[in-house]
Amino acid sequence: MKRLGRWAAIVSCALAAQLFAPLLHSAKAAEQVDLGLNVNAALLMDAETGQILYAENENQPYQPASMTKMMTEYLVMEEIESGRLSWDDMIYTTKAAADVIGSGQQMGEGQSYSVRKVFELLSIYSGNDAAVAFAEHISGTEENFAKLMNETAQKLGLSSESHFINSTGLSRRDMGEYAPKTIEGETLLTAHDAAKLAQAIILEHPEVLEITKIPSLKFNENDPKPMINWNWMVEANKDNVNLRKYAYEGLDGLKTGHTSDAGYCFTGTAERNGMRLISVVMGAKSENDRFVETRKLLDYGFNGFEKRTILAAKTELEDVKTVHIRNGLKQDIPVVVGEGIELIVNKADQSVPQLTANVYPEDQLKAPLEAEAQVGTVTVAYGDRTMEVPLIITEEVEKAGWFRMMMRGIGGFFSGLFGGIVGLFK
Repeated sequence: MKRLGRWAAIVSCALAAQLFAPLLHSAKAAEQVDLGLNVNAALLMDAETGQILYAENENQPYQPASMTKMMTEYLVMEEIESGRLSWDDMIYTTKAAADVIGSGQQMGEGQSYSVRKVFELLSIYSGNDAAVAFAEHISGTEENFAKLMNETAQKLGLSSESHFINSTGLSRRDMGEYAPKTIEGETLLTAHDAAKLAQAIILEHPEVLEITKIPSLKFNENDPKPMINWNWMVEANKDNVNLRKYAYEGLDGLKTGHTSDAGYCFTGTAERNGMRLISVVMGAKSENDRFVETRKLLDYGFNGFEKRTILAAKTELEDVKTVHIRNGLKQDIPVVVGEGIELIVNKADQSVPQLTANVYPEDQLKAPLEAEAQVGTVTVAYGDRTMEVPLIITEEVEKAGWFRMMMRGIGGFFSGLFGGIVGLFK
C-alpha cells in the first residue's frame, strides 16, 4: 500500500474516532437483541468507523490461539512497508521454527523461503513454523518479538487486558523448552481488542486480505496437496463441493484459532455494498460452531444495518451561509460543512439530523485566510448521538489594505453619526 494511502486510512480512522467517540465503547445494539451465540465472547464492528453493532463479554480476556498471528501479520507488514523487509527476501528456518508443534510444519530446518511464501503459510495455513521464523528474523528471538508485540499493542490502543507471550498463540506448556523466560502469563486477547487489531490490518495493510481470501495454495510447487485455508468461510469456497455450505458472500479474512485452552476462535471480515464488518467469536465449542456463530453475527450486521450519509461534506447550512471577516478584502465569506458524516445505522432508523452552527468570535476571524480554513464547528445531533465537524470557508480571504480599512472606519463613523441624528427626530 502506498504511504499516502496508508496515512489517508489512519487519518480517516482518527477522524472517525473523534466523531464517534461516544459510540466506540458502547454496544447499545447488544442490549436490544440476543443472538443466542454459544461462545465465551463475541463482537461485531464496522471496520471503517469502529462502531460496535453487537457485543457479548467483549472486554473479558481469553486465550486467542492462532488469532494471535494477526499481530504477527501486522508487524511483518510494518517491516515490509518500512523497507526493512521485502517480499523477495529469504527467511531462514531455525531448529526452533522447525520444531514448533501445531499447524504448519511445512518449513524444513536449515531451509530458506521467500517472505511471500512464509506469509502465505502464516495467513492461509496458520503456520506456527512461519510465525516463529518471522519472529526470529525480525527480532532475533521469539521472546524479543513478543515484547515488540506488546509494545505495538499499546501503540494501537489495545487494552491492558491483552498480552502476548509468543508469535503463535500456543499456550506456555505447548511451547516446552521455548517458553519465554522474561514474559509471564499466557497470551490473552479480548474480543474487542481482536477486532481493533483486525481493523488496524484492514485499514493500514489491506493487501493482507488478498492472501487471506485464498482458499487453497501449495507451499512448494511439488507438494502433492495444497494447504487448505483454515478459514472455511472465504467466499471462494462457494465452488468447493465440500466447503460451499460455509462460504460467505464478501468474506475475505481474517484469522482462525484453536487450542484446547482457547476453544475454537475466529476473527472474520466481509464487505458488502461498501460496508465492511469485522466479527469476532472466542471459545466456540467446535470447528463447525465457530463458523455458524460467525454467520449469525455477520447476518445480523448486513441484514439489519446499512451505511448512511448523515451529512455530506461541503453542505451549505440554512441558518449560517456566511461569516464576517472584519479585516478581509471581502468581508462576507460563504461557509460550508468541512467534513461529511457516514454512520452505520439500523435500517429502520428514521432519525433526521439536526445541525447547529457555532461560529468563532469575530476577533478570532482575521485575514488572511486560506480557502477551507476552519471558522467554527457544526454540532450534528442524530438520534441519541452527537457529533461535531468543522465549519469552513469556501474561498481564500485576502487582508484589506490600511486605506480600505480607514475608509471603512470613516464610513462606519458617519453611518453611526447619521443614525444618531435621525434618532433625535423620532
